[in-house]
Parts: sequence; structure tokens; C-alpha cells
Amino acid sequence: MDASVIVVGAGPAGLMLAGELRLAGVDTIVLDRLPERTGESRGIGFTIRTMEVFDQRGLLPRFGEIGTSEAGHFGGLPLDLAVLDAAHASARAVPQSTTESVLESWARELGADIRRGTEVTGLAEDGEGVTVIVRDSARALRARYVVGCDGGRSTVRKLAGFDFPGTPATTELFLADLKGVDLEPRMTGQPTGGLVMVAKLPGGIHRIIVGERGTPPRRRSGPPEFGEVADVWKRLTDLDISGAEPVWVSAFSDAARQATEYRRGRVLLAGDAAHVHLPAGGQGMNTSVQDSVNLGWKLAAVVRGTADEALLDSYHEERHEVGRRLLANTRAQSLLLLGGEEVSPVRDVLGELLDHPEVVRHLAARVSGLDIRYDVGSGRSPLLGARLPQLDLTWARGRTTSTALLRAGRGVLLDLDDNATLRGRADAWRDRVDIVTATPVGVPAGSDSKGISAVLVRPDGHVAWAAPGSHHDLPMALDRWFGPARQTRKKGKPCTAL
Repeated sequence: MDASVIVVGAGPAGLMLAGELRLAGVDTIVLDRLPERTGESRGIGFTIRTMEVFDQRGLLPRFGEIGTSEAGHFGGLPLDLAVLDAAHASARAVPQSTTESVLESWARELGADIRRGTEVTGLAEDGEGVTVIVRDSARALRARYVVGCDGGRSTVRKLAGFDFPGTPATTELFLADLKGVDLEPRMTGQPTGGLVMVAKLPGGIHRIIVGERGTPPRRRSGPPEFGEVADVWKRLTDLDISGAEPVWVSAFSDAARQATEYRRGRVLLAGDAAHVHLPAGGQGMNTSVQDSVNLGWKLAAVVRGTADEALLDSYHEERHEVGRRLLANTRAQSLLLLGGEEVSPVRDVLGELLDHPEVVRHLAARVSGLDIRYDVGSGRSPLLGARLPQLDLTWARGRTTSTALLRAGRGVLLDLDDNATLRGRADAWRDRVDIVTATPVGVPAGSDSKGISAVLVRPDGHVAWAAPGSHHDLPMALDRWFGPARQTRKKGKPCTAL
């Protein structure tokens, strides 16, 4: 084997997965067909959940000063994200090029082997691994598993025969970063005849997205000419931007598709390779990063032999449902943004509903990724399956947070009641789970963690077991998510030669 895992695609999903795998000590090769990063920045921010994910791996300081905002939207209708009372706000104006640079540096520091200018042209799976054919290479590469993180036109998905059903594109939209123009931030859909969006990025750059309703996508051999973009902008806004300097221009559509399965044997999909949709609210890149955080520790455990392949099935079970809900909300937003007069009644009713705080909270949690809850077993605790809210803690080493305890990418049994018996029941999993005794310093307002004496937290930050509240015992939860207990040698008389 050339590596335990080969990741195809060096975008945010692939680089995040490489870092997660290396954090767990798994040898990883990343292949990308481009000779270098494009510098293009389709994604320009982080949702609240992605801010939490980067924080739990200690990555936020690498981005420098991040501008944050509590303003969001659903299909162009404003949402106040402050109602979520989260530990973070969403990040604004962080170019995807910066995100990729940060994640690549992190992955390389951890030992990932990132190979650019390497195009995958074939896959062949057998009982032991996957053979990867690379264009212009004298020999193929071998790995135990391959993960396609190679975008909406994924080569891995096509070569491995994944089904990718969904709704075809109805509208073509343009995205461009411009210099030498001064535009006010805006987002408008109906009744302008299409979608018009402006956002300010660092360095005096303006991001625009524009598309005329009902204009079907064209087959293109390359990016559109800026003149075409400027013409659409003029028709929809009556403003002339033809004198601006385009940094880069691209086209995309409102197609919505999702792979029917995220795993076929030793080949898996993550990010846009598994789901494509209108990038409403920047959810695509954020969901892609979170796919990788869900998959990384599970794949690492299987590779290391501490868990069997059944753990990988939970990746599809958990993230396919997240992807399904993602497509549902982005398709709804697409109708609101690109629909005509026929959508006005829906838009008006939804606007009335947003006067109710519980509706705002529901939609804000949906677009921020904070409503994600996995099936980890039955119980009455509202924490089960949810991400553990950030807790300020005191422990033997001073002050810390529950988020900081996840830096190493390991599971954490957090004992908040100094229960030696409980800790002893987890002792046989210490090679995979950190057992921490700590005392909360207050509890976040509205938190579901009140009254909890202990929680088992997966490496991705989600609660797998809670006391009180779980209907199954701690060893069962440890076995399910971290594999069988380590066998310890029983004490007794030493062996002597006969």
C-alpha cells in the first residue's frame, strides 16, 4: 500500500479530511489534478457550526482577525442569528483561498502527503484495497480506502458508479470578484427578474452574484466572459460595471443532486462530490468541511483496527440525512430567490412567520448547522446526538473549555461529578478516549447541559452518551463508537518454564 487512505481533491473537504486522518496517525495521500491552488474563492465565510469545528481543532487563530456577523438570511428574508445564543457568530468575508491555505498548512504540518498536478483516471477495488490509476504516471497507487472530495463533477463518484439523482438546473448564475468598482452590499431576488448580490471582501474586492430568472445554463468550455456578466448586471440593476477589473469569473446553476450512498465498499464520498445545490448562505463549503470531520475519526479507527467497518456505515447514515435536509432548505431558498410573482404569497407568509422568535430560531439553526442531531441511542437527555455546547471548566491543570479538550481529535469522557466508579468503567478505552474530571464554571444560557453529571463526546464534538439521560450504559456507548475494550492482562503468578 502507498497509503492507508488516498483523498482525491485538495479543496476544503479534502484538506480537512487529510488533517483529521493525520491527527489520528493515519498515513494519507491527497491527489489534486490542478498544479496549484486556483486562488478563487467561491466560499466566503463560515457558519456557526464550522466556527465551532475549527475552534475544536485549534485552527481559528490561523485565520487571523475574522470579521463576524449575527445577520443571516433565508431566501433573502433576514434572520437574526443572535437568537441562537451560540459561543460563536458566523464569519464573514473569509475567502475560500484563505481557508484552503490554512487547512493545507495544517495538514502538511501533521504529515499529509499532498500531490498536485495528479489527475485520477481510474479506480479498481478488490478485497484488500483500491488501485488508483493516475494520468501520465508510470505506476498506479494503492490504498486501503479512497475518498472522493473532488467536487460536483467528481471523477471518483463517476468511476465508482455512485448514483447521483436530483433536479436539473433551470437557471444559470454568474459569480465574479471585481476591483475598481464601488457597490453597496445587497441581496435582492424577486421582483428584480433574477438574483442580485453584492458582498465586500478584503483588499477592496467586491463579490457579485447575478442571474436572470429562467435563463438556462449554457454548455461552456471555460469561464464566461466578464462582458456577459456585466450585461446581465445592467439589465437587472440598471448599473454599468463594465469598467471594473474582474479578478475571476465563473458560472454555476441551481441544480440539486445527492449521491444515494456515501460509501460503496472501500470508496467514500464527501463534500460537493456527495451533494450539489444552490450555494444559499454559503452552506455548501461548510457542510463539506463537516462531512470530513464526521468521517475522519471513523475511517481512522477502522484503519487502525480499533473499530470494525460497521462504524463507517454510520457516516452515510448521519451525513446523508444532513445532506438531504441541506438540499431541501437550499431548494426552498432557490424558489424564494429566483421565483417570480407566483412565489410572492409564499414569501409574504414566510415573512409574517418570521415575526415569531421560534420560527427565526428554527430557520437560523437550520442554515447555521446547529440543528444537526445524530441517532446515538435512545434517552431523555436533549444532549444526545447534539454537539456539546462549549462549557467553561476548571480541572487539575487550571482553566479550559470542553471545546479545547477535543484538540487532539480523540474521544472525551467528561466527568463533571468526580465519579471514580464511572471513570473506572471507561478505563479499558483510555487508548482511544481521554478521561477528564472537571467542574463547570457556570452553564451557558439556554444550554441543555444543566444537571448533566457526565458526557461521552465523540471526536467530532457530538454527545454519544450522557448521565443522567441515556437508556444504555457507558460501556455499550464506548464499544459502539470506539470499538471493543482493550484486553488487559490479568494479574497472577508469572509463568515459569516447565
